[in-house]
Amino acid sequence: MGAEQAEPAPDVRARILDTASRLFYERGVRAVGVDLVVLEAAVAKTSLYRHFPTKDDLIVAFLEREDLEFWGHWDSVAEQFPNDPAGELDAHMRWIGERLARSNYRGCPQINVAAEFAEQDHPARRVSLRHMHALRGRLLRIAQRMDVAQPDQLAAQLAVLVNGAFVSSGLLGPDEATGVLRAAVKALLAAARTGQGPLPP
Repeated sequence: MGAEQAEPAPDVRARILDTASRLFYERGVRAVGVDLVVLEAAVAKTSLYRHFPTKDDLIVAFLEREDLEFWGHWDSVAEQFPNDPAGELDAHMRWIGERLARSNYRGCPQINVAAEFAEQDHPARRVSLRHMHALRGRLLRIAQRMDVAQPDQLAAQLAVLVNGAFVSSGLLGPDEATGVLRAAVKALLAAARTGQGPLPP
């Protein structure tokens, strides 16, 4: 334990979170216990609990870090299209499609974790819900910059498309995801611009 004690606290915390994030994503959060995280991170259990008092705190930290990475990528794409919302949307579909095509892709962490907890007030579900609302909000802001009659409806459709793609990645071949997303967005935009409403029941 001497080496661990000499290691700066931020480094220990980062190592724990790195290890837990990998295990949570690969195996699911319920299947991974703190003993496995401690073993693979090569830290004392007391060190884990010093930085993450409960397993739920560790799960939330995992999801919040995934959020930062996802929105950081989103923002880096968005800033390239300040006056071209359609171009921005197409670019988002490209990088999301590339993400879905990764050989190690196991779905959206937010959706995966939310599916593991039935309790609506679980901290992990709250983080996941914030992520879903943030996605729809960002899509709404793009839709509002376009010449469409019902931007709210378009944003909802786009959110369903993106989230549906995240959970359906296993149905798509590695070369299909980007093309499917871009074609679906093109169809949604065409319908929105002609004022075509939802289909009758």
